Amino acid sequence: MIPHHDGSALYVSNPAPALGETVAVFVRAPAGTRISRIHTRFVRDGEPVFTSAVVDRRDASGEWWRAEVEVRNPITPYRFLIRTATGAVRWLTAGGLTSYDVPDATDFRLVAHPPAPDWSRDAIVYQIFPDRFARSAAADGRPTPDWAVRCDWDTPVEGRGPLAATQLYGGDLDGIAEHLDHVADLGANTLYLTPFFPSRSNHRYDGADFGTVDPLLGGDTALVRLTEAVHARGMRVIGDLTTNHTGDTHEWFRSEKDFYYVDDDGGYESWLGVPSLPKLNWGSPELRRRFAKLAQHWLTYPYALDGWRIDVANMTGRRGADDWTREVAALLARAVRQVRPDAMLLAEHGHDATGDLDADGWQGTMNYAGFTRPVWSWLRDDEVPFPDFLGVPEEIPLRDAADLVSTMTAFAARTSWRSRVASWQILSSHDTPRIRSVVGGPERHEVAAGLLFTLPGTPMIFAGDELGLTGYNGEHSRTPMPWNDTGGWDMRTLARHRALARLRGGTPALRDGGLRWLHATGDLLVFLRETAADTVLVVARRAPGLPVRVTGLVPHAWGDNLYGGAEALKSGADGSIEIDGDGPTFQVWSVRQHPKGC
Repeated sequence: MIPHHDGSALYVSNPAPALGETVAVFVRAPAGTRISRIHTRFVRDGEPVFTSAVVDRRDASGEWWRAEVEVRNPITPYRFLIRTATGAVRWLTAGGLTSYDVPDATDFRLVAHPPAPDWSRDAIVYQIFPDRFARSAAADGRPTPDWAVRCDWDTPVEGRGPLAATQLYGGDLDGIAEHLDHVADLGANTLYLTPFFPSRSNHRYDGADFGTVDPLLGGDTALVRLTEAVHARGMRVIGDLTTNHTGDTHEWFRSEKDFYYVDDDGGYESWLGVPSLPKLNWGSPELRRRFAKLAQHWLTYPYALDGWRIDVANMTGRRGADDWTREVAALLARAVRQVRPDAMLLAEHGHDATGDLDADGWQGTMNYAGFTRPVWSWLRDDEVPFPDFLGVPEEIPLRDAADLVSTMTAFAARTSWRSRVASWQILSSHDTPRIRSVVGGPERHEVAAGLLFTLPGTPMIFAGDELGLTGYNGEHSRTPMPWNDTGGWDMRTLARHRALARLRGGTPALRDGGLRWLHATGDLLVFLRETAADTVLVVARRAPGLPVRVTGLVPHAWGDNLYGGAEALKSGADGSIEIDGDGPTFQVWSVRQHPKGC
């Protein structure tokens, strides 16, 4: 039991402060922890400032110490210096409690830049790859372009080779609109569409024109019909914008050479050396102007997208000595806010995104590094090592729960809490193997889905994961939705996703609560999500094992099982509970103190 602080509203009086505001921050010292004093150190105009904390209140969980932090700069780092009654001195940062000095990189952060929109805290995102989701009747009458190989809906997907980008299944935007009942019944409320611009591939990341919707998807009017149908349900739609490159058939590439890195001999820089994807040069003021207008165009009437996911944001604006990534992010953020202050701007980043967040640009990231990798490493099929670890040329390692927590903490400690919760938690996507193939079966898939819906961050479901679809790499995972083969659906996995989405939607602590890890060893992970009025206990086991006694609850806590079991929760006088050895299993309980304290 150690002192705790995180950036949630339980510990910060205003997680989205304005410049000049003074914010109260709190440290909870668990009952039995003898602390003589706490100092808060925050950085003001580059200089550390120390203030004394005071005991604000006491309750069954322990003492709550309060300090005041001035938000003088757009980003205000802070940490706590704790002295115990025995004279020991410790630093508490977002990286944890240490007995030695640590760099400022893991300080907690107050950020005064405009935050992600309020609706994003309640979002459950459903990713759709348009060519593979659903076909409307109109799709049958569209001609096959010269680059494509037309496929029937049940034709197997080629995961490798030249057909991977050219298989065309004919999914379109009206097909998506016709299946919104499925998305809504699942509990998702935000659609994320991979690119809908004209191109010469099924993935459309080689855009030929950012000003129109691909006629193969139904054209501009189909997008209007889709967004109107989605908004009529109270849901939202996020588009996908490629800011790092265009396709080589884009009009810009023919007429605007200063938009690209072109040498005197006609050679040019491209994304990872792929000739069809010439890289954009963000040193061009005109390119910046046009992209800002493009971002605004699709967010306004009649299209009214609710935000953008930025493709390859980690490489956008970076090439050799050029590094305009933060300028690009800030430019697009300003452009988006001008027309839609309530829109989302999220960055794709496959590894460490922490240096690009909290800078008045991207409001979050696709959290592959801080969520997907550690979850895969803990839950992967231990009988069949999986060969693709998100671009790392090694098999997915098999790690224990302590490593999962260490990895998640290491990445979370280098960003603000609000960037963490705005980021998308991902089990699989159109760029990865599917989670079912990684974990090997429905039991561990349920545990993975449970973590997706209960850890801080925005859950993102890749269409078909809820049905138990498989895929060994990103291309192979772009499986057409089996609408005509419902007998092949994993109905139990679908029911679990629906139940977990309802649980998240109906449990404030899972959307807005702080996070305390209680136990992480081997096959067992236990944590709490907490608000001032709502606390839940989450237990995840990847395999059966011996019962384990876990401490960290208030004495005589009790509560009902919310998911995955039937027994009520009861803790002892020392705040401990016994976790049984059944597994794989995922369970969630409410937690509250017995009104009589016994």
